[in-house]
Amino acid sequence: MAKLKVKGSAETIEVKNVFCIGKNYADHISEVKIEGIDNSIPKEPVVFLKPSTAVEAINNTVSIPKIDSKPISQNLQNEVELVIVIGKDGDEIPEDKALEHVYGYAVGIDFTLRDLQTEMKKQGKPWAVAKGFRTSSPIGGVVPARNIGNAQALDIRLSINGELKQSGNTSQMLFSIKFIIRYLSSIFGLRKGDIIFTGTPAGITQLKAGDKVSAEIQDIGKLEVTIG
Repeated sequence: MAKLKVKGSAETIEVKNVFCIGKNYADHISEVKIEGIDNSIPKEPVVFLKPSTAVEAINNTVSIPKIDSKPISQNLQNEVELVIVIGKDGDEIPEDKALEHVYGYAVGIDFTLRDLQTEMKKQGKPWAVAKGFRTSSPIGGVVPARNIGNAQALDIRLSINGELKQSGNTSQMLFSIKFIIRYLSSIFGLRKGDIIFTGTPAGITQLKAGDKVSAEIQDIGKLEVTIG
């Protein structure tokens, strides 16, 4: 089972469910257009799930899976995201109580096999393979919520080989942290150890082997990985 490290502590958090919110930044919605597919701003959160193996770190390296020695994708892309770490069980959590269920926050990257995702969307099929492959979702050290002022007002950025590619602020989320917690807890229920990827700003880029990816969120820290 994947475990997250807590910054400044020997404590670890065992990951349970991995929830992800898509289409949560308007500028990212605009940059991902597929002919014949609705690309409008959603009226409610777009939710998908990942296996916990997506979070497993292997020498801070992310690689496209291979079958019979052949990569399953030709287009690996980056998506930096604020990750919410749930610290207390809850069902149907009201927004005014939502932050009471947050243990902390971390920097995460939702690596995506864009060619597979695009093809599956065109066919109306699930795109779990494109988002949930092993190592696809590395997460940095968790910072307890008490050490962060307002998680809804943090600068978020990602660089590739030292060149800035993504830059935004968590205030730009279409669906807020509080709303996301209320929404997910009302449908699935949330449990201690669940994590939530909250979406990405614009700036997705095709990656190649050897690229150095550095993701950073204000007051939380950096996450650095290499593309294998």
